[in-house]
Order: sequence, then structure tokens, then C-alpha cells
Amino acid sequence: MIDIENCKNEFLKYTKGFNLQNEGIKRKQLHSLRVMEESKKVAEALKLSKEDEKLAELIGLLHDIGRFEQYNRGNTYLNEMLLDHANLGVEVLVKDDYIKKYTNNENYISIILTAIKNHNKFKIEEDLNEEELLFAKLIRDADKLDILYEGTQIYWNTQREKESVENSKISVKIEQQFKAERPVKKYGNERNDTVDGLLILLSYIYDINFKETLRIINKEDYVNKILNRFEFKDDKTKEQIENLRKILLRYIKLSLRKS
Repeated sequence: MIDIENCKNEFLKYTKGFNLQNEGIKRKQLHSLRVMEESKKVAEALKLSKEDEKLAELIGLLHDIGRFEQYNRGNTYLNEMLLDHANLGVEVLVKDDYIKKYTNNENYISIILTAIKNHNKFKIEEDLNEEELLFAKLIRDADKLDILYEGTQIYWNTQREKESVENSKISVKIEQQFKAERPVKKYGNERNDTVDGLLILLSYIYDINFKETLRIINKEDYVNKILNRFEFKDDKTKEQIENLRKILLRYIKLSLRKS
């Protein structure tokens, strides 16, 4: 059985090697700890075994471990096209067998690395076995749960960022993808402090794998909590947002009704 407290202590020890006074780095540390908890929540809802629950927690804890080295190398998290943080996380864990600080179980190690590699990709790679696919889906859901939580109170917290979102307009390609009820594909130049960035975040809901996760999203009312933070200045944008809100809430409601 994985000793999750020892794993947490090792992770905190690792992250102390980085500048935790930096707001971005500290945020990733806290995000990782929350995703560990979200992973446990989803695993419990799926009624996984205690052993698999601990494995899910560990994957949640380690899923963004590449973010710290990514920032170290580029002093930013905006270079994802050049330095994929999931691939970098696998590199960090494999180097000098660092992952064995967390577990020596070779089967667990394979599952952990596969899940981390796939957690940020637009689609999960093909030909995974049943266990690998389960945990890849689980970490993607848990990660999105915390990203949605961050959207309610952590992102867009400066007046400049908030005003930037409220004064921007929705691009045609973003609106079309959102209306099609599928995750919005980034093209590389979308800014987070725009309404397009806001919709990209909300579109993660279209990529949720488990009904149990959607129940959490619905219970927490993340869609309304996020959208209600803003007062859009353009009348057309206001109308578009309300239409997209209805589409997303209907999608959640219908998905929860499915057997």
C-alpha cells in the first residue's frame, strides 16, 4: 500500500528546492495538493479499492511535478508548445529513479508515468490497457475539477485581468467549438485574460470522463460561479455568454441523466 503521507512529505521536500516565494510556483504546489484531494474524491465516488484510491491520490500529487522544472528553465508557464510539462514531469520522475522515493511497485510506476504523460494532452493516447486508461481518465477529471475551482477565485484576480476579460469579445472559432459541445482546441495564441480564455477553461467540462465528476461540478455550481464574476461590456458578448451558459448547463444536466 502506498504511504500517501510519506509521499506528500517527499513532494513538499522536492518543491522546497524551488522559489516558493514566487506566486506562480507556490500556486502550482497548492494546486498539486488539491488535485491529490480531488483524485481521492473521484476515486471514492467510483468505489475503487483503497489501494487504487491511494494510487489515484499519488498520481494527483505528482501530475504537475514537471511544472516546477518548467518554470526553472523558462521563467514562465507559457512555453507549453516548446516544453510540455507532462512530458517533463515524466522526465523528472524517471531521472535517477526519483519516482522510487514514492513507490517501488513497478506496475504502479508504469501507471503513474502513463497517467501523468496523458493528463494534459488534448486526447488520451490509444492502446492503453484497462488500468492505465482508468487512471489517465481519473487524473484528467481531478485536474479539471481544481482548474474549475481556481476559475472561481484564483484566476483573473487583478482589476486589469478582470477588465481585460470583460472588454474582450468571443472569436468565431471559439464560439463554434463551444456550441458543438466539445473541448475548445487551443491554437497557441489565446490569452488567458480574454473571454476566449475563459471559455477554453469552461469547455474542459466537455472532456469530463466520469458522471461522478460531473456531479461534483454540478453541486459546486462552477459554471455560474465563474461566469457571474464578470460584467461583460459589449451587449453582443453578454448575449453570447448567456447562450453558451445555457448550452453548458444543459449539457451537464443531460449527461447526468444518462444511464
